[in-house]
Amino acid sequence: MTRSAEITRKTSETDIVLRLDLDGTGTTAISTGIGFLDHMLTAFGRHGLFDLDITAKGDLHIDAHHTTEDVGIVLGQALRKALGEKRGINRFGQASVPMDEALVEAAIDLSGRAYLAWSLEFPRPMLGGMDTQLFEEFFRAFAGNGLFNLHVVQRAGHNAHHIAEAGFKAAARALKMAVTLDPRAAGEIPSTKGAL
Repeated sequence: MTRSAEITRKTSETDIVLRLDLDGTGTTAISTGIGFLDHMLTAFGRHGLFDLDITAKGDLHIDAHHTTEDVGIVLGQALRKALGEKRGINRFGQASVPMDEALVEAAIDLSGRAYLAWSLEFPRPMLGGMDTQLFEEFFRAFAGNGLFNLHVVQRAGHNAHHIAEAGFKAAARALKMAVTLDPRAAGEIPSTKGAL
């Protein structure tokens, strides 16, 4: 069973082509025009062991908001498509990731219901050319379009780069756990409802 998807989305603000393989090795090719976002998505693919190719062109002459949010939208759509009926998956995942003084925890439920609980605080408004407010926008779009519940909680940290990177890595590792197939589940949908 191939758990992969390719999504193309073009609007007046962005043009995005994204390929996702949930059972990859962490190979990535990311080009969004936003250097720090590329860095975070590369870490996301590597730590989730997702093969991830993203080419995004957006209205960066305005700012990075549309591109960041739309990449989250498309990644969520690809995740949903790659998971299909979600048969045999763990469904839940959790990870705590330290990065020097920073510690971020992520917990996920591939429930079919979209929700983001976000409690990261950044001491600087910008990282490279990226507004730190956009990290929440990315994950809100990702969870909203992937239809999953995600909590991202900062336990410690004062370096903005470390906080952001620990957050992306924690989310990736939690998602890796949630999408992993459980051989004891025998291909069943992990819900008493019979559907997710």
